[in-house]
Amino acid sequence: MEKMSNISQECMEEFIAAAQRAARHGLVVCGSGNLSLRIDSKRMLITTSGAWMEEMSDDQITVCKILDCAPLDGKRPSIEIGFHAGILLNRKDVNVVLHFQSLYATALACSNKQDLNFNVTPEIPYHVGPIVIVPYMNPGSDDLARSVISALNGHDLVVIQNHGQVTVGKDFRDALQKAMFFEFACGILLHAGDQIQTIPEKAISFLFDARKKYSQPTQAV
Repeated sequence: MEKMSNISQECMEEFIAAAQRAARHGLVVCGSGNLSLRIDSKRMLITTSGAWMEEMSDDQITVCKILDCAPLDGKRPSIEIGFHAGILLNRKDVNVVLHFQSLYATALACSNKQDLNFNVTPEIPYHVGPIVIVPYMNPGSDDLARSVISALNGHDLVVIQNHGQVTVGKDFRDALQKAMFFEFACGILLHAGDQIQTIPEKAISFLFDARKKYSQPTQAV
């Protein structure tokens, strides 16, 4: 059984700080949401089942295998470990996965609005990129894991209807930034209502292209 002493204190402190920051910015409530970090090619850290990010501590973090999700320290990982591990396995440019349930973004995920265009500020097409929406599936299910893993193959943020959002990043800052920019855009959409005006299509395409051109993927450890 692997001990947390095998994980550097700096790594643990960075994980705790990121989880608490997510809660501080309203990206999660109580035990909602979960966070993971690639340690190396075989192992990951992930929040434990029911963990509160605002109260994150060493006890609420577990180390697991990426390949089969097996816990290495006897703790029970989040029920969503399936898509966390699957994303890290498939996306060599990703080191952090964040499942969040912020207010505005989740309100839209629970709405019947069709053909949502989230490109209301330049930050969405440039920092987040195209967004995928997938139907509701039971939390922790294999179907949900497969759906999220597939949606994030080539995309960096997915909305799960009536559930929440999942985003990825090369590091904690990258993933948190995408989540916060998305929540900001969703707030604009809800507040503006029928008066919303999105960025012109040509500008969106320009920003998508600029994102591809200037992004510098960080390879996994």
